[in-house]
Amino acid sequence: MTRWLERISTPRQFGLGIAAVTTMVLISLAVEPWVGYQAVAFFLLVTVSVLALFLEIIPLVSIAILSAVLWDFLFIPPRFTFSVGTRQDQLLLLMYLLIVLIHSVLSFRIRQIQREVQKREERARDLKFYNALLNSLSHELRTPITTIMGASDNLLSTSNNLTETNRAELLNEINTASIRLNRQVENLLGMSRLEAGAVKIKKDWVDIHELIYTTLAQFEPNNHQHIIKVSASDSLPLFKLDFGLMEQALFNLVNNAIQHTPAGVTVLVHADCVDEKLLLAVSDTGPGFPTKEVEKAFDKFYRAKGARPGGTGLGLSIVRGFVEAHGGTVSLRNLPLSGAEFTISIPTEVTYLNRLKNE
Repeated sequence: MTRWLERISTPRQFGLGIAAVTTMVLISLAVEPWVGYQAVAFFLLVTVSVLALFLEIIPLVSIAILSAVLWDFLFIPPRFTFSVGTRQDQLLLLMYLLIVLIHSVLSFRIRQIQREVQKREERARDLKFYNALLNSLSHELRTPITTIMGASDNLLSTSNNLTETNRAELLNEINTASIRLNRQVENLLGMSRLEAGAVKIKKDWVDIHELIYTTLAQFEPNNHQHIIKVSASDSLPLFKLDFGLMEQALFNLVNNAIQHTPAGVTVLVHADCVDEKLLLAVSDTGPGFPTKEVEKAFDKFYRAKGARPGGTGLGLSIVRGFVEAHGGTVSLRNLPLSGAEFTISIPTEVTYLNRLKNE
């Protein structure tokens, strides 16, 4: 709320301050016969103190002076004049004006210091973010690039008498490293878009079956030893989603299950429609997440203890960002027997036109 008020224009700040002081003056006129005109000064001081939490220095000092003028004119005897009857009232008015001005200036200065501290903390967090990113990139990008360069040199070398089997193995290494490199670049670009607030949702009617099988087609059986299954009713409607963003989100979830579970584990992709919400779940039969780390799973650069080498820890945070951009949520829970389950829930428009076409 403070930041929002600080962004409004100076004239609007003046209007807000005048409205607040005027409201307190009207209340004070109603209660003054019972509390006395001296107590009105405390009411006005509280009002200016609250305004000091939000207003800039020029509107704030102006409103503080206005409150003193109104107290003098409307409440201090003789009323409805700018003269002050007694020396005691003169002293009270002078003290009120000094207190309210000093309080306003000090409150504004404290807010300035808080802003500076906050900016320094944000810069420190940004620096930590980029250091972590660079440290991660130094390994995650160098490894596939080194593999590609080494395999390419072997293929291009005229001194090596490579068999067809050797060539196929080297080409497969290049292909695997290229896929890994492309995945890391996509994750980095996705996180950059989220950090910059540049994610633009381009919704269109999406067939969930097409989304699932297009995503799973990117996982070549030769590159993993997992069993991937799909559970999705043929009667599912079309959902209005951004196909590209949801494809990357689903890819990251499936890839996370493959990367962090032992070979032979079953990964299940389940889709359903409940109350015009898309429910998309990715579960596995692996060991699951440590209970204390479930809440950290979607944090940037988070990697579970004992995780295999590789990965930047951005995949799940990108999933959350893309899902929230759709107005949805993503959650993680450990299954009762074994394994973990990620569930995406997105409220969206649905249509059953695809069913009519198939009938």
